[in-house]
Amino acid sequence: MNRVPMTLSGYESLTNELSELKSVTRPEIIEAIATARAHGDLSENAEYHAARERQSFVEGRILDLEDKLARAQVVDPAKLDGDTVTFGATVTIVEEEAGTSATYQIVGTDEADIDKGRLPISAPLSQSLIGKEVGDSIDVPTPQGDKAYELKKIEWI
Repeated sequence: MNRVPMTLSGYESLTNELSELKSVTRPEIIEAIATARAHGDLSENAEYHAARERQSFVEGRILDLEDKLARAQVVDPAKLDGDTVTFGATVTIVEEEAGTSATYQIVGTDEADIDKGRLPISAPLSQSLIGKEVGDSIDVPTPQGDKAYELKKIEWI
């Protein structure tokens, strides 16, 4: 069984989504299907077909979330420390050519959000940063060619 790494906040977020789907969304869909059935002929009932399609999507998402949560390897970055980048670290990097800096936390795939500085562990930049120390330079392949970055800071927050 492959473990799915995620931060504590990511785990809580997925748990909350699962709870919402099971306790609110699923009953709403069941009620919508029952209402649509009451309208008669199901073969030409658009409401019924839409509700069934939504039910299929929600049930698939529930199964996906249950699987990920069962395989979760929860990491609390606040309880970590060290001089090398690992999952959960918050890093500040500087693009060497442009001189621009950015700060990212390396997180699980399901909790990634570049706009919020949450970089998925599967991203090439994350993969290049793992195991590096402050002051190290890394080259990251991009569609525009390789970009060089310098690791300026590692935080555990």
